Amino acid sequence: MRILVLSDLHSNATALDAVLSAAKGHWDLSVCLGDVVGYGPDPNEVTARLLEMGTQTIRGNHDKAVTGLMITDDFNPVAKAAVEWTRAQLKPEHLAWLSALPHGPLATDGVVLVHGALQDEDEYVFTPAQALDGLLDSTAEVTFFGHTHHQGGFSYQDSQLEVLQIRPRPSESFAALRIEEPRRYLLNPGSIGQPRDGDPRAAFAIADLDHQTVEFWRVPYDIVAVQERMRLAKLPEPLIQRLTVGR
Repeated sequence: MRILVLSDLHSNATALDAVLSAAKGHWDLSVCLGDVVGYGPDPNEVTARLLEMGTQTIRGNHDKAVTGLMITDDFNPVAKAAVEWTRAQLKPEHLAWLSALPHGPLATDGVVLVHGALQDEDEYVFTPAQALDGLLDSTAEVTFFGHTHHQGGFSYQDSQLEVLQIRPRPSESFAALRIEEPRRYLLNPGSIGQPRDGDPRAAFAIADLDHQTVEFWRVPYDIVAVQERMRLAKLPEPLIQRLTVGR
């Protein structure tokens, strides 16, 4: 079973289409770690695409904010403006689907899915100390998380915790990680719609646990076209500019 792992799409249909084109024929099942919407100009298009694909999806903090399941007091003004714009654009059926998304952790097909931390779906996991509880407490050998928009992750065995810097070089489409038992893994596929790790290409992963591999992919897409739609929608300029640099 090859699993296409998507995360942090953030209403960027152009990036998602580039990902699906690159991944065509390489997966059997698709999952999404949340933040389907927010920031970008295409909330209905991205939501519809996941529905068409039958993607098993958990909620992210932006999905909760847009649907009114969480308050936005802790959101910065730019993010809050995007939430309000997105809410006004969403079709009722898409809003209802987003409202009903389950929270993580969710076990499926041999992996566990979370948006942020295993114990708190809204917590960011950047450091080994933040990753340790998830590595120890997850019910699966491999757990996928999102939220940070940074591709890579962590592994743990025999009290040794390792930071995994697994990202393809600018000239590469993917970098592969070999899964070694009984080592445990907490892996982030990166963000499709708004990368923040310095590489503006859309990020995703393909897990083939039958063959003990996880591939971390990066795919270029037409950033300028997305920025033009964002300006037409009058979305905040900082959200537009950060797509260029992947920060």
